[in-house]
Amino acid sequence: MPNILLLGGTSQASALARLLAQRGVAATLSYAGRTDTPLAQPIAVRIGGFGGVEGLVAYLRAERITHLVDATHPFAATMSAHAVEAARRAGVAHVALTRPAWRAQPGDRWTHVADMTGAVAALAGPPRRVMLALGRIHVEAFAAQPQHQYLLRFVDAPATPPALPHHSLVIDRGPFSVEDDLRLMRMHGIDMAVSKNAGGTGAEAKIIAARQLGVPVVMIGRPAMPARTELHVPEEVLRWLDHAGPSSAERGV
Repeated sequence: MPNILLLGGTSQASALARLLAQRGVAATLSYAGRTDTPLAQPIAVRIGGFGGVEGLVAYLRAERITHLVDATHPFAATMSAHAVEAARRAGVAHVALTRPAWRAQPGDRWTHVADMTGAVAALAGPPRRVMLALGRIHVEAFAAQPQHQYLLRFVDAPATPPALPHHSLVIDRGPFSVEDDLRLMRMHGIDMAVSKNAGGTGAEAKIIAARQLGVPVVMIGRPAMPARTELHVPEEVLRWLDHAGPSSAERGV
């Protein structure tokens, strides 16, 4: 019988968890632990890291995991790389459930940058009203551009105030509608946004809102990932589970 480890933290992971529960499949959803109040799930949940590749291999073996599904954020490059290597070592079937990257549409005013350092550098210049659509992990890097008024939106209230001299903080949980983000951007007079290219539809409202308002976006490109099988819809993972056997890596194939 399948025994699935689902690496989560995304809306796709939650959608897949519901489908697995409906099937009655043994599955555990693992959170990294960066959100104080994760959504309730219909399958078993564990919170916290594994201790690198070795720790993940040990977990896969100890829990007799047969299938590993990586549905982490497209920017969780370290965890995704660990998942590929650990699945290979443990002989566990592995797949990534990820979102197709966004592509610029007519009306978009994107500045493409490779990483967070590039995004900070792109904000050099006179003061602007900037929406940082990045979550709380990377916010402090933008203290290097203190001239701007920043709009931050977090899922949880931070334990200490963000290290930005001028900012407004909104505590809210998505998904957000285009109307929500149009209202928010207009309320704060946003004239620039910074976003990771997370892809998919769940976080796209801010990108559509920026397009409609003519607001330029600094778009951070995705990190490189190791070679792996990628699927984009939770239902595709169910079909994969029906056909995926143990990995051939440990059998030397």
